[in-house]
Amino acid sequence: MDIGLVSAFLGGVLALLSPCAALLLPAFFASTVGAGPRLLLHGAVFYLGLLVILIPLGVGAGAVGTLFVTHRQAIVLGSAILLIVLGVIQVLGLGFDPARLLPGGAQLQSRAASTSGLVKTLLLGAAGGIAGFCAGPILGAGLTLAAARGDVFSAGGLLAVYGAGMVVPLLLIAALWQRLGARGRTILRGRTVTVLGRELHTTSVLTGLLIITVGVLFWTTNGLVGAPELLPYEAQSWLQETSSLLANPLLDILALGVVAGLVLVLWARRQRRPMCDSVRETS
Repeated sequence: MDIGLVSAFLGGVLALLSPCAALLLPAFFASTVGAGPRLLLHGAVFYLGLLVILIPLGVGAGAVGTLFVTHRQAIVLGSAILLIVLGVIQVLGLGFDPARLLPGGAQLQSRAASTSGLVKTLLLGAAGGIAGFCAGPILGAGLTLAAARGDVFSAGGLLAVYGAGMVVPLLLIAALWQRLGARGRTILRGRTVTVLGRELHTTSVLTGLLIITVGVLFWTTNGLVGAPELLPYEAQSWLQETSSLLANPLLDILALGVVAGLVLVLWARRQRRPMCDSVRETS
């Protein structure tokens, strides 16, 4: 299992839980207004919005990396130093907002705030991928790892994994929000601590330490080439064999049937609501 992919996923998780994403959660809740299949639908649309922005950024970073693929040692050294610097910036709570660096970033955020329904969720995903003062160093670290890969496809995949790291906890938090209670929500938000007279946020410190660790590993393992596998080879072989068994036309048909059934259930519920409302009005 690639340490870079794991780091990208964890970076996405911490970007969602960062103080800058505090307004993203209520906006997503207001957009979904539901649970179950409806929540999954909005989660998929949110992820699509993330991919629309993140994959081109990753592909662009990978394309830049291919220009310097013959200077691998310089890329590894420069990437490691940049990762460590970004990690220190994140720990200190400095950061920057990537949305201001991209054309149309501010307009995208304003449109996400003014729309509703699935369109709002899509725009929230697109804006959430690049917005946030304290999420800037995290995205910068992801793009640095993407550029160091020197391959546009794997670089785009790395940013897609980063986006998945944002979506998975978002869906879990939305589904369990009522059960978390006040204490659980407080833990998720993290807290502020004072170190040497400077206020630091626990989530930002944790994220910064993760980025610094990846930077040090990048330096000492020749760009993660010499890094140990997080998953043993035997386990990887078993997973590959298991996944090959799932590549069955009958299973594909069954999966399509389940998806079609979910769509029909959602459609039936939508059709039933107006009928129930009309019955209530007449009674």
